[in-house]
Amino acid sequence: MQTVSSPQTLDIFAKDYLTVAQEVTEAIAAEAVGYDIESGLPTEEVARLKESGLLLLPVPREYGGAGTSWPGLYKVVQILAGASGSIGQIYANHIGLVNAAVPLGRPGQAEQAYQATTQQNLLWANALNARDARLKIEALDNGYRVNGVKSFGTGVAVGDVNVIGAIMDDSEVPVVFTVPGDRPGLTYNYDWHNMGQRRTVSGSYYFNDVFVSPAEIVGPPENVTSAFPALIFSVSQLGKVYTYLGIAEGALNAAKDYTLTQTRPWQSSGVEAASQDPYILQQYGELWAELQAAIALADKAATQVQWGWDKATDLTFDDRGEIAIAIAAAKIQAIKAGLKVTNDVFEVMGARATSSRYGFDRYWRDLRTFSLHDPRSYKSREVGNWFLNQEYPVPSQYS
Repeated sequence: MQTVSSPQTLDIFAKDYLTVAQEVTEAIAAEAVGYDIESGLPTEEVARLKESGLLLLPVPREYGGAGTSWPGLYKVVQILAGASGSIGQIYANHIGLVNAAVPLGRPGQAEQAYQATTQQNLLWANALNARDARLKIEALDNGYRVNGVKSFGTGVAVGDVNVIGAIMDDSEVPVVFTVPGDRPGLTYNYDWHNMGQRRTVSGSYYFNDVFVSPAEIVGPPENVTSAFPALIFSVSQLGKVYTYLGIAEGALNAAKDYTLTQTRPWQSSGVEAASQDPYILQQYGELWAELQAAIALADKAATQVQWGWDKATDLTFDDRGEIAIAIAAAKIQAIKAGLKVTNDVFEVMGARATSSRYGFDRYWRDLRTFSLHDPRSYKSREVGNWFLNQEYPVPSQYS
């Protein structure tokens, strides 16, 4: 396993973690336009996360972390995504993956994950795309061997621990395992050239005879009749929602600053400042209200996730279904409001705001790219099927 430096600049118990997240966000925002143009590996941003102590927030206190609740962790995602959708997504994945062994692992695996994370200040990343079955795993006498290609490996190129899904020839159910980022045979293909989320390095990865020990196989959990293992998919889905919200909030705040300092009143407006233009005020009011509605839905869902997490193996499938519906509704609204905000802010800033030096278009590009992770129309269908027919979504990576 890679050894990484422990937090140097901050004791996470000595300062409010939301304030810390805001400070990290401001530092990343100062370089965000350049990062977006450069694309490449987010090494500088990850270094800031490590130095800040934010990677340790999801670890329980008894293992040296902060023991932050799910609603609190999601707020950190939202704040970070305001500066960089890529870092918001990477952090959202991290907080879920650090905790994944709680519902999915064998006894002792969650504790091992927590201890390693705090001792080495680890960033967790993943390549779990269930729709890509090209990565194969086979059993050996002393472990397993993995060969093939896996796409959408968000953050794997900079991850200290990577959670991977591969297929055995006699099964359609993925085998989930963890490997350190420096495991021999694991190579990033540098093929992430998408219009948005450019710093997530979500391209494909090549595995050439990568060895996996039996201890690195995640699970199976002891209680397979509980809905608790499937709750980790809900945790992941809501992390995406808060990334969307953070991107939209970042766009709205950037537009506000620009309007107050740069936007000129229209020649026939009859006002001295753009901030007094009634049409601009109306548009800001509508955008802010739509975004607040989306945030409220997400916050409600976050409370339900915490409730489900606390129930642990007592969680029923109906309980899990209620959580999934709340998240689906939040996701629908977050994407709808987010796309409107990131598009319409140009109307309240004016033509000069389209200059590439401002990079305001990155907000729309990031949100449009990431919101295609799974179709919004299927989320609407799930909610409609529950509302009309009282049927919950079938648990999966996408529900």
